[in-house]
Amino acid sequence: MKKIAFLLFFMVTLSGFSQIQGEDEVYLSGDRIEPTFNGGGLELFYDYINKNFDFSKVTKAGRMITAFTINENGEIKNIKVVQFVDIESATEIVRVLKSCPKWEPAKRGGKTISVEIKFPLEFKMKKKKSNN
Repeated sequence: MKKIAFLLFFMVTLSGFSQIQGEDEVYLSGDRIEPTFNGGGLELFYDYINKNFDFSKVTKAGRMITAFTINENGEIKNIKVVQFVDIESATEIVRVLKSCPKWEPAKRGGKTISVEIKFPLEFKMKKKKSNN
């Protein structure tokens, strides 16, 4: 019992001395400027997706999540479909992302940096009207 109590005490005191390091520390200091798309944020990117995505490729409702990197040149790279509804819509989002115009890259300390974006899309199927 004493060993368990000591182990719990040791773990609690260790967590009290832990520090945020690496990328999180920089982000919390507030000197990171997020990337922009066509002079705006993600709302303009959603508009771009809505205009260029062929929604006829979606066969069922659901949520799709993609992850990609916006590199130091503002290009979308390392596209991954993390969660998908069907293969057709996953293939379509990859096509749209590959044809996307450049972003204004993120900056930290005045230098451009690459950042990863997770981008969710929700698909809802239109209800067919019944003739009653």
